[in-house]
Amino acid sequence: MDPLILSAVLIVLLLLLLASGIWVALSLLAVGLIAMVFFTSAPSGLVMATTVWGASASWTLTALPLFIWMGEILFRTRLSEDMFQGLAPWMARLPGRLMHVNIVGCGIFAAVSGSSAATCATIGRMSLPELKRRGYDERMSIGTLAGSGTLGLLIPPSIIMIVYGVAADVSIGRLFIAGVLPGVLLIALFMGYVAIWSLMNPDRTPPGGPATTLGERLRASRRLIPVVVLIAAVIGSIYSGIATATEAAALGVAGALVLSAASGTLTWNSFRESLMGAMVTSSMIAFILAGAAFLTVAMGFTGIPRVLAQFINDLGLSPLALLAALTAFFVLLGCFLDGISMVVLTTSVVMPMVQAAGIDPLWFGIYIVLVVEMAQITPPVGFNLFVLQGLTGRDILYVARAALPFFMILVTAIVLVTVFPGIVTWLPAQMIGR
Repeated sequence: MDPLILSAVLIVLLLLLLASGIWVALSLLAVGLIAMVFFTSAPSGLVMATTVWGASASWTLTALPLFIWMGEILFRTRLSEDMFQGLAPWMARLPGRLMHVNIVGCGIFAAVSGSSAATCATIGRMSLPELKRRGYDERMSIGTLAGSGTLGLLIPPSIIMIVYGVAADVSIGRLFIAGVLPGVLLIALFMGYVAIWSLMNPDRTPPGGPATTLGERLRASRRLIPVVVLIAAVIGSIYSGIATATEAAALGVAGALVLSAASGTLTWNSFRESLMGAMVTSSMIAFILAGAAFLTVAMGFTGIPRVLAQFINDLGLSPLALLAALTAFFVLLGCFLDGISMVVLTTSVVMPMVQAAGIDPLWFGIYIVLVVEMAQITPPVGFNLFVLQGLTGRDILYVARAALPFFMILVTAIVLVTVFPGIVTWLPAQMIGR
């Protein structure tokens, strides 16, 4: 069978399996097995066994459960309860006032959890009732949360960066450092938009409270400071070359346990819940990665990636045209799949095209995270939209409309990192022991 026709058949088969409700990992394994058995002469059972074992036994992958466990531990501290109280005094004098708490709070919690949905749900559960009580515009409050909740994917340590690094064979430590400046850029863009909007709509922003002294602000933030120091230590140890991503993850877990114990929230029950939560999430992602690894190998045996790369090459697309086409493709895919599934499903097919176009795989990793962030607030399967729908009781279209300006800001960020790739590549190039 012609490889292009075969690829179309396998894509349709995969979509049918996913639509039927079968687990993503099992769907990937099934499509790979069908491709191997019916369209190649390779020993499918042997290839499956060695590929799944190789994907599961990767030392690089050990950073994944550790960072997830770090987030689970801190998730059960009083961090979310203290965040509003700690950040509010610093934001009260800015245009937009406490709506900035959503953005900065999500930025901090993103570095703790590494998960977009967890970031959105945790900060939203704490901030939305408070903002509503104080008279802030509901639609703008929801929009800030929808947009900045996506920071969980970009600000290191990020689960999806680990998944991409393993799937595309890119240094996870360099990916983490590469995400820092784009993450700061997004926070600045979000805060800038909120400030401009509030200046243009002064009647929809309540008046500020009494001024606070520097000492009062520091006292209000005292419980946040240790968490910020822990995040800085994790990222700094990678950047300085002192620790690998896996060693930094172990440092993060140890620090999270110490902080949890110091705050009085570390009990046997919370320890067990954090461990079980990390195990369930890690197992799910590892299973998906194993299925994706087998599908990647199966695609290699069928020759589909080579033919598709040649097909794209024959089209004569410039790197910018290729990126524009991939952006549209990923946003469309994000209407139906979650971010991790998007990355593992497409890496084996997309990476040959990207490398043929001369695009840096490290830069492409941050680009794909930004595009997946856009997918998080794209209906009908934008995970952040579902989370906010559950928190607010509003219909999905209302939440999607509230998120639309922040979707456009993410588009702006993609344009900026494309025009100025140094935003992504400069920090990793400065790493010690890179």
